[in-house]
Amino acid sequence: MARATEFETRNGFARDAITLANWRTRPYSFWSFRNVAEMVRSARIKTTSSAELPDPVHNPDLLARPAAPGASHSIEELLTRSEADSFILSRNNAIVCEWHAPGVDRSDPHLVFSISKSITALVAGILQDQGVLDPATPVGTLVPEAAGSAYADATVQHLLDMRVSLDFDESYLSLEDYARYRRAMSWNPPSDAGNDEGMLSFLCSLKKADGEHGGIHDYLSPNSDMLGIVLERATGERFPDLCARLLWQPLGATADALITVDLHGAPRTAGGVSCRPHDLLAMGQMLIDGGVAKGNQIVSARWIADMQQSGDADVWARGTQASFLKTGRYRNNWYQVGGGSNAFLAAGIHGQFLYCDPDSGTVIACTSSQSEPQSDALDQGLLAMFAMLSADG
Repeated sequence: MARATEFETRNGFARDAITLANWRTRPYSFWSFRNVAEMVRSARIKTTSSAELPDPVHNPDLLARPAAPGASHSIEELLTRSEADSFILSRNNAIVCEWHAPGVDRSDPHLVFSISKSITALVAGILQDQGVLDPATPVGTLVPEAAGSAYADATVQHLLDMRVSLDFDESYLSLEDYARYRRAMSWNPPSDAGNDEGMLSFLCSLKKADGEHGGIHDYLSPNSDMLGIVLERATGERFPDLCARLLWQPLGATADALITVDLHGAPRTAGGVSCRPHDLLAMGQMLIDGGVAKGNQIVSARWIADMQQSGDADVWARGTQASFLKTGRYRNNWYQVGGGSNAFLAAGIHGQFLYCDPDSGTVIACTSSQSEPQSDALDQGLLAMFAMLSADG
């Protein structure tokens, strides 16, 4: 009998057991979400300030607290039940608790899925402030290939607010629309026919749904992949380089981030970014500090105020994600909690969160490898815990 490799002993399965067909499922995702570049071709979002992470701040007393008022389970038990990989809480720019699941190296980058949309929106906001990007511009003006698609007359702002009229089914386990989409982004095995398109071709094949752009909030990921292509066309610069120059380097990120790309190099700006949880936390801190980090004004206070205040609560309430945040809003690819709270957040499937509460100075980064792409029960439990921890500030 062949001797088990060190990888197999540590992870419980052999490296060659992980494929494009199963890398987003347990148990493999616990490893692959921290090693995406081995599964999908990826480009680097380079930092210029590589650094060791600060010493971990253990806080067993906080982790032992009830996860909600009157709850019988603790914060640590909720994190474990939620298949969280890393959890970092800071208050007033100081980390007060850091927790990682057994087997997680705290320096690992982690796939943040749709938090990528929020990162891309920050880059778009910087370009808007520089006068390089007008959010009222029709997508077809910047991407002529989109003529004849739903995107031809959708504006950049429609992309940012998820108010594009698009005939697409955002069902993550779909064997039709979403499976074709994931083949186009190189996240799934190629089809047997061998004629899969790239990202741009796929996006430009999508047609308009009934109704005009600018209607209800309709959360559809292709919008954010088109946004990445729009940013590349507006600047003539590849998105990984653009993001590095405008965001990652001024932020003082401790390590390079990564973004998956299709076979033509198109970036998966809707969900392909991997980064260290500590750098995710720093991004949230920058936003509650008025867009400033390391002495750099990265995002304008004007853009942050627009993101926090300009989402339409009625549009949200009639949209496709209303159950996620009962009193929520959505603007510029960021969620606002609403209901009297000034907290805002970025979120991704399989349990990724960046929660920011400017009133209490609280930032929470949580990365996970949940078995299911979406779990309303787990999402609501984590959101309630984040709100409780913020209120304690």
